[in-house]
Amino acid sequence: MLETLTQEVLETLADLVRINSVNPNYEGGVPEAEMADYIESYFASRGIETWRQSVFPDRPNVIARVPGRDSQRRIVFEAHMDTVSVSGMTIPPWTPEIRDGRMYGRGACDTKGGMAAMMHALASLHADALTPPCDVWFAATIDEEYSYRGVVALCKELSADAAVIAEPTLLQPVVASKGLVRWQIESRGRSAHSAKPHLGVNAIEHMAHLIVALEQDTLRLSEQPHPLLGPATCNVGVVRGGVQINFVPDRCVIEIDRRMLPGETCESVLNHYQRLVDSVVAQHPGMEAVMHPPMLTDVPLETRPDSQAARQIARILEEMQLDPTLIGVPFCSDASKFGAIGIPSIIFGPGSIDQAHAAVEYIDCDQVQKAAAVYRRFMLEFN
Repeated sequence: MLETLTQEVLETLADLVRINSVNPNYEGGVPEAEMADYIESYFASRGIETWRQSVFPDRPNVIARVPGRDSQRRIVFEAHMDTVSVSGMTIPPWTPEIRDGRMYGRGACDTKGGMAAMMHALASLHADALTPPCDVWFAATIDEEYSYRGVVALCKELSADAAVIAEPTLLQPVVASKGLVRWQIESRGRSAHSAKPHLGVNAIEHMAHLIVALEQDTLRLSEQPHPLLGPATCNVGVVRGGVQINFVPDRCVIEIDRRMLPGETCESVLNHYQRLVDSVVAQHPGMEAVMHPPMLTDVPLETRPDSQAARQIARILEEMQLDPTLIGVPFCSDASKFGAIGIPSIIFGPGSIDQAHAAVEYIDCDQVQKAAAVYRRFMLEFN
């Protein structure tokens, strides 16, 4: 079956790339229904138990299962169906093309390559009449590229002994990732004619004081780096203020992206920045600033290196002459939601995060095939 797996996994990847699965919250987006139909049909046609978990209309998670010898234990392989938008792409997004050993197209890297590899790994167990040590689930989830609502729904009543999440990691095993909190801070002033600015209160000038304070505060983050993730980060990514040039602006808003390390919580981070805002306001009479509730949050992931999942994948990679070094990544994924409910989780997949979301997105075909072999071995050897 391994030869067939190697040959057919790229055909499945091409099929997946042909499907527009831009998250419906983005320009040109659609519900993940067509992706769900394809995945369900793929497993059903092979006689593998498959079902849907409704999350939103036309946006289901799809789950496939191969039973194991011990049905009391379970491992979950998960990949998300949605992609980011195709805006700015310089290649045809839904026309998969292989050139120089790479497959091009939106989602090829993030994360349809890993998805195709997981699908074929699971199907190969059934085709070869192999019974894994424990139940093996494959879960294709919605909404990872927007707010993770698919995996959140999956995890509500889930228990498992390990989870492997497909993301582009260059076939390196990831056991730690940063968390995230994004929120707005608004400064409020008073509008006036620019010919008489003393009659107004300039919200942009007040926000400038806060931006400088944030810049200075961010320097402290480098003092306590994580061994796999480095320091936490803070970035002011959006500034909006003013109506026109001859008005004193009465409002200014900034949007902040703060990446958290294991041990930090959204509450502790936001409490820190509230104290910072209060301090700046106290130093500038007449200044008013408010913090708005977070727009998006995600917890950090930290899987113990001595967990069965981490030891298992490292051993498999070493035996396959691939790099077994456990690493950390700065980006968020569905993995942290599994970790938050106590499931030891590994992020692992083909491709480089540098090609994800890119104008020219592609994935190394050889890595997709190797990933399928790694997933298959993990399914058969996790005991």
